Amino acid sequence: MKWVYRGLSTFFGLGFVPVGPGTLSSAAAVLIYRLALYGLPWPWYMVIFLVLVALGTAASGAYAAELGQADPQRIVIDETAGQLLALFQVPIRWLPLTLAFVFFRFFDIIKPGPIRSLERLPGGWGIMADDLGAGLAAGALVHVLLFWI
Repeated sequence: MKWVYRGLSTFFGLGFVPVGPGTLSSAAAVLIYRLALYGLPWPWYMVIFLVLVALGTAASGAYAAELGQADPQRIVIDETAGQLLALFQVPIRWLPLTLAFVFFRFFDIIKPGPIRSLERLPGGWGIMADDLGAGLAAGALVHVLLFWI
């Protein structure tokens, strides 16, 4: 069973890339969104997203416990889920996709106030929640900008 949660929490090995694994998994999420998820009815998108969050929370909590670390860098399922949240209902033109990517990475790295506080949740919840907060903030900002452009 360990290989299942290791594989999922590292987003099928992307977390083992030595430089920028979180950025790489975010970029992979953008490509998956563009090639496979865009155009799904929003309820189906949300079902897929929520299943990913539930499985990612369990897997990342188990893998972090195995490694004895609170939020190991190799766990990147949280970045994948956060990026998919930032992309929700974003058109597949390159400008909106790029904005969602850049804003998500910004909020994920900087972690302003309320987003940083989500890291204090226990286990896999703390690993996932700050990235979901970053994804929510990034997605809201993208949609506001797209409304005004």
